[in-house]
Amino acid sequence: MTPEVAAILGLSAVTLVLLLGAFFATTRQDRKPRKAEPPGDIPRQPAEVAPPQPSAGHVGIDYPDPRTIKVGDTIDCQSVRTRVLGAMYLSWQGNQWTEYLLDDGTRRYQWLSIETRAGLNPGDPPHLEVLLWTPVPTQGMIPAKTTLSVEGVEFFPVDRGTAAFRGEGVTSMPERGLLDFADYRAADGRMLCFERLQGQPWSSSYAQPLPPGSIKIEKKG
Repeated sequence: MTPEVAAILGLSAVTLVLLLGAFFATTRQDRKPRKAEPPGDIPRQPAEVAPPQPSAGHVGIDYPDPRTIKVGDTIDCQSVRTRVLGAMYLSWQGNQWTEYLLDDGTRRYQWLSIETRAGLNPGDPPHLEVLLWTPVPTQGMIPAKTTLSVEGVEFFPVDRGTAAFRGEGVTSMPERGLLDFADYRAADGRMLCFERLQGQPWSSSYAQPLPPGSIKIEKKG
């Protein structure tokens, strides 16, 4: 073999090694492991239920305190002028809240509940939760201890128990008694509640949290 041929063969071998090295390096780069993606058939946990957020401003300063509503008052609720026909004062495990029966003059009755709740995070001050309830048919559904699906919306259990109540004014309820209830909340904050006098059929209502400032007390009774 002449020196010229040996030099050519040597250069060819070096070139082949470089090309093979580049090829394997590119192949390894294309096969980098990707982050594992969860399989589609694994059931996901329900979304965390979002509690209603307290509204901005100061109750009694920036807007009227809805806790001062009395039977016989006229109030503005969501720009609808209504009269407070009656009230129910309820208590359960140390919690107390009030529900007002409203009449807007069209025979469309709704309940407005007012409750002082603990802060959302440790150290946060208490805030008012204001809910406007609208009756909804549930076709004989009873409150289960698991998730309920109503009209395509998933509701998750929140509280259930038996509350003692005292009525005032027109409520279609006894003056005193015990009320079974079961509360559920959807991820968007909407509420679903089942209630019944002990021994009576269940009734149900939807509610959407309202800012306390949306309630205007127009006239005292």
